[in-house]
Amino acid sequence: MDPVTKGDYPQNMHDYVGERLPKFSEEESKMLRGSYDFIGVNYYTTYYAQNVEDANYKTIGLMEDARVTWPGERNGIPIGPQAGSSWLYICPEGIRHLLNYIKDAYQNPTIYITENGVDDVNSSSLEEALNDHVREQYYKDIFDNVLESINDRGVDVKGFFAWSFSDDFEWGSGYSSRFGLYYIDYKDDLKRYAKNSVKWFKQFLHKDETKLINNM
Repeated sequence: MDPVTKGDYPQNMHDYVGERLPKFSEEESKMLRGSYDFIGVNYYTTYYAQNVEDANYKTIGLMEDARVTWPGERNGIPIGPQAGSSWLYICPEGIRHLLNYIKDAYQNPTIYITENGVDDVNSSSLEEALNDHVREQYYKDIFDNVLESINDRGVDVKGFFAWSFSDDFEWGSGYSSRFGLYYIDYKDDLKRYAKNSVKWFKQFLHKDETKLINNM
């Protein structure tokens, strides 16, 4: 985010990446600063961060350049329950820390949460698949944390997009990972079934809409 807010990469990227880091001219930096309309945040999970001490670090790569490792557990204890995917730990408070950090570090930009959700694996029965209480609780906890950032820290969050409306093809996991609010039956003409979380989501949106109308 530094280039579009400050016109250049942060100093630690210059220190670690060195000559491999692209350089902006003075004119380009001026054009970049404040050039965004809003900041889009995709949030799914949180990890711990552990510094890598190695003055002679030569390996090149995303993780290596950052001089950090990202474990999902500490002292054998996961940071949160594991969802359907091995990389996704359920840690709703992480979004609050992230939003607060963006607000403090980048002069409180307008934020849209452009992706957020939790997955489960294929279930043995349709009834089991539709009973997605973990997803329902996940969204409740996410919204509680986002609201806390808005009310307590003044974070400028303007919108939220759930990932996803329906089960879909999830990268390397293919159709085995289900993020959808709606269940897709891949073996029966792609029929859609509302999971239990949809009922709560509808109630949540209706309540919010009613409050908005009453305040007008």
